[in-house]
Amino acid sequence: MPPEARSLVCVIDDDAMVRESICLLLEMLGLQCAAFADCRSFLDSPSLSHCECLILDVRMPGISGTVLQEILKVQAPHLPIIFISGHGDIPLAVEAMRKGAIDFMQKPFNEQVLLERVEKAIALCQERKQKAVKQLHIDTRLADLTPREREVLDGILAGLPNKRVASQLDISIKTVEQHRAKAMHKLGARNLADLFLFVAAPVRRESSE
Repeated sequence: MPPEARSLVCVIDDDAMVRESICLLLEMLGLQCAAFADCRSFLDSPSLSHCECLILDVRMPGISGTVLQEILKVQAPHLPIIFISGHGDIPLAVEAMRKGAIDFMQKPFNEQVLLERVEKAIALCQERKQKAVKQLHIDTRLADLTPREREVLDGILAGLPNKRVASQLDISIKTVEQHRAKAMHKLGARNLADLFLFVAAPVRRESSE
């Protein structure tokens, strides 16, 4: 497997032996591994933008693991986090999972289990990235709509007939049909099924905010 095709896993732990052992294990699996002794070093590293799985000690000097988790929600929302801890802090584990971590493992952990969790995390990261690209594509097309086209589109996605949309917007049915046709053309939707498939979820989410 060429180096550029290998997924990058990052390990943050203030224990050098833990960092080295995890990276050795991951590299034997054919993965790239970057190790950091503290959270700040990771945040300042180019690895942040390429990482597809983060193995993070929950108790760290300086920026703690849980604080880093909050930072990454903004800087790298696609990045799955596997927390590790030598303390077995159950309340902390529950809180980390509630905030989006995909796993919490207590040291010493089973190597095979860790590898399975890492592979799962990488797959999840790649899925999230694909969804983000698709969402960006949808958002870009939605931004091309005029305010009136967006209003008509919202009505259609709400299941309203053209007559009802026309009444709500105080325009003619013919005008609704024209705006609908223009909106569908801009969005690349051939029919109503395409329209719902491409934009129903983002439009409804934005409408609820």
